[in-house]
Amino acid sequence: MFSWINNAAGNHPAIDAIMRFLSNDAEYLFYLAVIVYWFTRKRENRKMVVQALASACLAFVIGTILSHLFYRDRPFVAHQVHQMIEHAANASFPSDHSIGSFVIAFSIFLFRKKDGVVWMLLAALIAFSRIWNGVHYPTDVLSGAILGILSSVVVYQLFTKLTWPRKMLSGAINIYESVEFRIWRKS
Repeated sequence: MFSWINNAAGNHPAIDAIMRFLSNDAEYLFYLAVIVYWFTRKRENRKMVVQALASACLAFVIGTILSHLFYRDRPFVAHQVHQMIEHAANASFPSDHSIGSFVIAFSIFLFRKKDGVVWMLLAALIAFSRIWNGVHYPTDVLSGAILGILSSVVVYQLFTKLTWPRKMLSGAINIYESVEFRIWRKS
């Protein structure tokens, strides 16, 4: 599967440019989304952002552990590939880009279904671009996606099912908003 996807790279300049953007820069759209959702000043969006960030912390810790336990060279280290972007020759498994994009996308999906579908599509395109550009195997991005989604579900369930995390989150947002509303009045 890797070869089938990666062999198409370098043959379609317009698609290559899109894939380079997706691999190198599209993750910044997720960071921007977190900021925009936070500053809409809607309480539900703020809960979503906090849960997305908590999910990301969980997912990246697990991903780091997995990368040490199951180290695998990147495709461009182990094989002759069409490498379309520069990348360090570090651990390939699991894909951090997939973890990060899917953890935020699925956290959004859990709160806002229509928005979440769009973000999930972008996350899938980022994951695909990492294979296209020769820096990840399909199992790297698939495991990153699964890890991101599962972490989002676990954190969401934690905040939904247990009272004390929900109260802590609500209290933290209350404290933040009491300061924010003094500085920037809500209209």
